[in-house]
Amino acid sequence: MHYTQNQKIEQVTEATLVVGVDIGSRKQYARAFDWRGVELGHVFSFMDCRDGYELFLKWIQNLQTVNAKGQVMVGMEPTGHYWFGLRDFLQHAGIPLVLVNPLHVKQSKELDDNSQTKNDQKDPKVIARLVMEGRYSVPYIPHGVYAELRGIWPLRQRLVERQIALKNRFARWFRIYFPEYLEAYGSFEGKSSMALLAHACLPEDLLSLGQDGIVHIWRAMKLRAVGERRAQTLLDCAKRSIGQKDGAVAARMEMKMLLQEWKLCEEELEEVMLQIESLLQEIPESAKLMAIKGIGLATVAGFFAEVGDVRRFRSPKQILKLAGLSLRENSSGKHKGRTTISKRGRARLRMLIFNAVIPLLSRNEEFRKIHQYYTTRKVNPLKKKQSVIAVGSKLIRVFFAILTKGCRYDATKMLDDIHRQPPAA
Repeated sequence: MHYTQNQKIEQVTEATLVVGVDIGSRKQYARAFDWRGVELGHVFSFMDCRDGYELFLKWIQNLQTVNAKGQVMVGMEPTGHYWFGLRDFLQHAGIPLVLVNPLHVKQSKELDDNSQTKNDQKDPKVIARLVMEGRYSVPYIPHGVYAELRGIWPLRQRLVERQIALKNRFARWFRIYFPEYLEAYGSFEGKSSMALLAHACLPEDLLSLGQDGIVHIWRAMKLRAVGERRAQTLLDCAKRSIGQKDGAVAARMEMKMLLQEWKLCEEELEEVMLQIESLLQEIPESAKLMAIKGIGLATVAGFFAEVGDVRRFRSPKQILKLAGLSLRENSSGKHKGRTTISKRGRARLRMLIFNAVIPLLSRNEEFRKIHQYYTTRKVNPLKKKQSVIAVGSKLIRVFFAILTKGCRYDATKMLDDIHRQPPAA
């Protein structure tokens, strides 16, 4: 649910008990106030466990009884993952939970005592005051397939990051022990390359095998795309290699461990992607998104993981704001500053859209035309990176229309929707 500022303020009435909670890794602190900001009771601390949550709930109920408060609203900062347990407990207990921006807490904590002091007793009061002023948001808790996607998507991201780290470790190994290897292979990731590295990774190992030995390894694995010519190229590289000769035992052991880690990472990534593909089949509209040329399974899965059910938004502008792609202006009086994106919101969603646009511009003709128009128009032409962000915003609007209206992607309509500037006289 998306409320206006006034609607948020109206949620806090004379009958509302406002509770601010400062979340910690093991211990939480809470303070309670009425709608005018008068504190009710004293600072209450409780542990991050079920017994602690039960004590916290009894404390709230006791304050409600003593002060005749029929409603309660709990506010907190979304501190990492530490607030998930309390969130689920309060939801089960039927107590409304709202979130305040940690940046707002940091910027407003000096209003009461003109001090930059930060402690566990002060923060709950600052959080409660922001709730009373309507400066909060209602957390979105995904359910069903959206919850599964949000949980599994970070697994894919971590595996991709691990693969990148492994590639860097492979590159370091080759640079030290066999710099010429990649002259024969553009990439070490091929099946024939991996098979060879498992048996003979150092130049002297290849020379010991000889051409027939190298070819025999490939034939044993039924790899037909490589043969004597590739084997001879590898031998020529091995003969003139400038790689380090000392530490051969450690080098072979390191390569063995790298190959094992790479294989495990590939298997885990394949398993995760199969599960993601299965989950997307439960969202019929996902096929319509992937029908857009240049949009793949990873982009669609990441979008649903970060945004959830798009039907909860009234406008694509809300998704742009969630991604930190809404525009902000720095102007005062006669000074007109640069207009930039806010970068407030879900950074992973913003990165996902940016990374999706790059291949989209090379594979999708209509999106490429939009990019060319933005960068070549006579009035206010955009720089390439600015245009990529503008095209990404357009992609979000296209996704929103398809998912909310149930329509299919129409390239002609998408191009017609661009408000082009009239030619200069």
